[in-house]
This record gives sequence, C-alpha cells and structure tokens, in this order.
Amino acid sequence: MTDRPSRRTRRPGLGRRVVPPPSWTVFGVLCTVLAGVLLVGAYANASFAPDRHQTQAGQHEVPTSVVTGGPIISTTGGQSRSYRLPPRTIVLTFDDGPDPVWTPEVLRVLAAHQVPATFFVVGSQVARHPDLVRELAAGGHELGVHTFTHPDLAALPGWRRRMEYTQTQLAVASAAGVRTSLIRFPYSSYAAAIDDQNWPVFTQAGDLGYLSVLNDTDSRDWALPGVDQIIANVTPPGYSGAVTLWHDAGGDRAQTVAALDRFIPLMKERGYRFVTVTGGLNLALAEAGIDHQVSVGQPAGAGERGRGRMLIWAVQGADRTLGVLGWIFVAVGVLTVGRTVLLFVLAGRHARRRRAKDWAWGPPVTEPVSVIVPAYNEKEGIAAAVRSLAGGDHPGGIEVIVVDDGSTDGTPEIVEALGLPNVRVVRKPNGGKPSALNTGVALARHDLIVMVDGDTVFEPDSVRRLVQPFADPQVGAVAGNVKVGNRDSLIAKWQHIEYVIGFNLDRRLYETLRCMSTVPGAIGAFRRQALEYAGGMTDDTLAEDTDITMALGRAGWKVVYEETARAWTEAPTTLGQLWKQRYRWSYGTMQAMWKHRRSLLDRGASGRFTRRCLLFLSLFGVLLPLLAPVIDLLALYGLFFLDRTATVVAWLVMLGVQMLTAVVAFRLDREKLGVLWVLPLQQFAYRQLMYLVMIQSVVTALTGGRLGWQKLRRTGLTPTPESAGVNRG
Repeated sequence: MTDRPSRRTRRPGLGRRVVPPPSWTVFGVLCTVLAGVLLVGAYANASFAPDRHQTQAGQHEVPTSVVTGGPIISTTGGQSRSYRLPPRTIVLTFDDGPDPVWTPEVLRVLAAHQVPATFFVVGSQVARHPDLVRELAAGGHELGVHTFTHPDLAALPGWRRRMEYTQTQLAVASAAGVRTSLIRFPYSSYAAAIDDQNWPVFTQAGDLGYLSVLNDTDSRDWALPGVDQIIANVTPPGYSGAVTLWHDAGGDRAQTVAALDRFIPLMKERGYRFVTVTGGLNLALAEAGIDHQVSVGQPAGAGERGRGRMLIWAVQGADRTLGVLGWIFVAVGVLTVGRTVLLFVLAGRHARRRRAKDWAWGPPVTEPVSVIVPAYNEKEGIAAAVRSLAGGDHPGGIEVIVVDDGSTDGTPEIVEALGLPNVRVVRKPNGGKPSALNTGVALARHDLIVMVDGDTVFEPDSVRRLVQPFADPQVGAVAGNVKVGNRDSLIAKWQHIEYVIGFNLDRRLYETLRCMSTVPGAIGAFRRQALEYAGGMTDDTLAEDTDITMALGRAGWKVVYEETARAWTEAPTTLGQLWKQRYRWSYGTMQAMWKHRRSLLDRGASGRFTRRCLLFLSLFGVLLPLLAPVIDLLALYGLFFLDRTATVVAWLVMLGVQMLTAVVAFRLDREKLGVLWVLPLQQFAYRQLMYLVMIQSVVTALTGGRLGWQKLRRTGLTPTPESAGVNRG
C-alpha cells in the first residue's frame, strides 16, 4: 500500500452542541423572498395579463365624432375630441418595444433617412432594456405608454389599468428622465372600431391626463405578409395624412426593417413629411386656427426616477433569477440523467458479475471475527442486536465486544444479563462514538473486525458473508447491506426506498469505480491492518464512517460492497428524529470531504481515489440534492404561469425515471415492488425535508460548528427479513 494519509492530532475538550432544529424562520424568509421574485417575474412576463377576447359590443356610448374622427383622441375634462393629421403628413409609430435586436435596426433606418418616430413602449421591456429607451429619447424620438404587461385593458378593473400606466411611466422616467402623456392601448386599432366595452378605457385615460393614439393604417407586420404587402398596408390613400402602425418587437422584424427602409424614401418622393405624434397634432391644431402647442416630453421628478429605478431593479433581478433557475434546471437534469445512466450501466454490470455461477472472492474466509458494538443508551434494542451477532454462523467463531460509552439507562447491565459466553462488555466514560470504536478495536483479539450500531440486528449468516471479501488481500473494508426493518409508517417506507435506491444501488456503482465513500456504521467490516494504517477512527467529523472509508481509499485499500450480508435497522419514525439523523449525515459528509480535500493533488492511489470520490460526492451527494429543489420550484411555477401540459409531462417524465431506477434497484436487491406505490407521494413531502437538511447543512458548514454523538430515540423493534417481506435467496 502507498500514499498513507497523515493522521490529524485529536483535540481533547472540543465543545459540542446538539443538532440545530430546522430554521423555519430563515427558510420562511427565503421562501417569501424567492416567491416574491418569481411573482415579479411572472407579472413582468404578462402571466397575470388577460389575453384579447373579441366582443360584439355596440357603439351606443361612443360619441359619433370619435367613431368618425381621427386617430388622436382627447377625453380630458369630460369632453371628447379627435384629430387627424394634415395632408402629406406621416407619423411612424412602433409598438411593443424596446427589443434588443430589432429596435436598434429600426433606429438605424430612421437615422439613415433622418426622420423621427413615436415609440409606444411596454413597461416591462423598458425595465429590461432601459439603455434603448434612453437612446430613443436622446435621438429625438417620442415615447408613449403601451402599458406594462400588454393586457386587454377592457378586461381589467380601473386600479389595474392605472397600475399598468403608472409602472410604465416610472420605468420611462428612470430610463430616459422624462414622462409622457401619450398612450396607446394594446389590441387597439382604428377609431371606427371603438365600442362600448372599450370606451371607458379611453375616458379613464383622459381623466388621468393621457392623449390616446390610434392609427390610420396598419402594417400588419406581425403576420409577416412580405415587404411589398407591408408597404401597401401602411400607404395612406391619396395624399391624406396618416398615423401608421409598425412593431419593433414581438418576433422577427426583418420584414419590418426592410419595408421601412423602402417606405420612407417612397413617401418623401410623394412630398410627405415625417413628424412625431405631437408634431403632427400641433400641425393639425395650427391648421384649425387653434393657438396651442402640445408637448409630452416633460422632465420626470427625482422621486419618479428613484421609484422607477427600484422597479427596473426588481424586473431585472427577477429575470436574472429565472435565468439562473433555468440553468440550474438544466444542470439538475444533466446530473440526474448522468447518474441514472451510470447506475444502470455500472451497477447492473456489478450485479451480473456477482450473480455469475463462478463468482467468488477467493477461498472461504474462516478466520475468527471480532464484532465491536459502540453503545450509548441503547436499552431498547441492544439485547436483540447482541443476540443476533453472538449467534452468527461464522465457522471461525465470533467475539462480540460491547463498548458502553457512559450509558445512563442500564445498557451494559442488559447485555451482561444475557449471559452469552462470546460477549464482553467494556465500560468507559462518555467520549463519543469514534472513541468507543477505537477502544473496541484495541481490545479485540482478532484481525477481522466488524463494526455494528447498537440498534442493528444481523441475520445469522451476515457476519460470515460480510468477511468473505477479505479473501482478496487488497480489500481493506467491506460495506454490508443495510435494510429498514420497521416499514409500517409512511416515513419509514420512504426511508426504505431511499436505502435501496440511494445507498445500496450507489454502493454497487462506487465499488465499480473504486471510489466507495462510506462503509455504513450499521454493518461494516475492516482489516485491523487497514484501520491502523489509516489512523483509526477520529472525531474530526460527524461522519466517522465516511472519514475512515475515505482514509482507507486514499491509502490504496479496496473498499467493496457485499449485498448478501444484511443488517436490519430501525429507521426514525418522526420527522424530528429523521431531521437529526440526516443532518448529521449530510454535515458529517461535508466535513469529511473538507478534511480530505488537500489529497486532490496527491500522486498515486491517494490522489486517484480522492479525485474520483470527491467528484462523485460533490456532484451527486451535495450539488444534486442542493439544486434539486429547482425542479419542484419550476414545476410549481410552470403550473401557474407556464404551459401546464408541458409542465405536467416534464414532471411525469422525471417521476418515470425515478420509478424506473427504483424498479431496477429493488430487483437487484430482491425486494418486493409493492412499496413503490408511495414513491409519487415522496415527491411532495420527504424530498422537501431532505432539501432543507442539505441547505442547513451547507449553511452550518460555511459558518462553522461542531456537534457531538447524537442518540436517536428508539422503540426497540426487532425487525426480521420475514416481517419485512424480503427474499433471502
């Protein structure tokens, strides 16, 4: 063996604290903030905006002068007036922008022909591209409100309409430093099309000081009819003036840009002049003999600019958050698919090789075995555990050493009362599980050592099967097959599924890749030589089993998985107990990863093992569980704000992949499939708890902290293969 890892000096007197409870307040605040960000994103993406619905409303309430009038409508002061442009006058108006691709192209054409235009901007787009709005204003173009989310305003209450206008004004104020009194409603067209359902929208806008702008000609460029047809659509009849409607956003606007480049010189040749909306209105007023000049580009106040800046930050922050979540979703998908493929290919190959008729580790191992049982207040299950160990059928004999670590519930007395000849009880002051294990190893008479938790029941042949891999002299440790015995409750069933899929199937994969990271404390076997070479158990981490396994791998020893050696454990039955257990596991694993990080650069066996081990632990043990909540988060978001059918299909595909993995794992482990009916339910409660465990573990790891050996509450169940319905063949 080569590249022996250095052993850290143990530090006596380290302070300990209990596992912290879930920080529900912190999680609640984080969830509230995230929900707020997502709601802002959904609002900015028009998820709350009703689409256009065609109606057959009459025009009884719409003044005839408006229906037969021009495209510029004023309803201020309770009076309705409409205005037409003078002959040979054209206003170019653009809706739905700004757009980072097409608005600059439109501006390029306008600058080339030196004509102004009026842009009716969508507030959410202004928030996303404020620099373009600033460029529009600096270029002498006019700005108008086209609402914030482009809804059908007639379907909204009055307060929502005002909010749409106000938010757009704030965004424009922050981006360009001006406010505008021009407005164009989404889905509006000609004055003759105004009906009784939409007329209140115009009157309310007038009461708010807005001048409504419709159009005389519509390019219909959104339908992509071709450049020639667009030009034909916007060309006014004869030499009449016209407010023309174009779009600089909302899709491919290449035809719009090409048509605009031809339309402007064509109309100039016919003697037309190009003005903004207010410029055209002032010309119309002058021809009518009205001495009044309309100006809409008033400077915005500091308060408006400040509030607008906050609005822009909110929208941009929500967009970036959704973008990041999208990339995380892709990353989680790639990791999930990659892990699934690896499991199917490598774990399946491992199982087929082990089931071959000629498979054997080597000559039968018949050397005597010492079994170390660290115990701290294990009165509920210690008797059943010790009996199962002492009665094993290993031909070389089994020595059981129960190391009592300062129990206060009579655990050692219970063991002594059993009167088993091959069982010894050793008492020591409370010092933690690693200390108890090291004490047992020091007192063990044999070189093959099995370590067992005090609440674990072995099958009669488990010890014998567990030590058979030591026929290979390169094997330094063996991981057994941990089974959940108490499968009656829903929580326990979920853990049973997790043990079969997440632990036992993974161990097949990691053995194949020579990067086994954990020999479970419930059932693991070690060579004394390997333990001594790796420095024994330490209390540097909460996961002493992971720590020692990684040390053995770095030292060049093979760590393998023996699936036929089964140990039955009692899984936590309450969420509180489950939280404590999984928090300790997750946090301890991260501690072990951090402890061994420097060996990434080692040469030889140490470096090779660490690079593989830390890569898979980082990707599948930390990163994937940490990022997996995005799947549920975006699924929930999609149900409300995206395509529900696509969302449900994607979620079902993910569930199908999990179900397929579960079926494969259960078949390999010869478990009955009936329990898998609870797997879909696992997606709605159990997974979320595991998310919180991982998040809080990461937070604790980043902030520091040290925990002691935590004792879970046990009920003293004695699970058996028969009670769990397992095929022992």
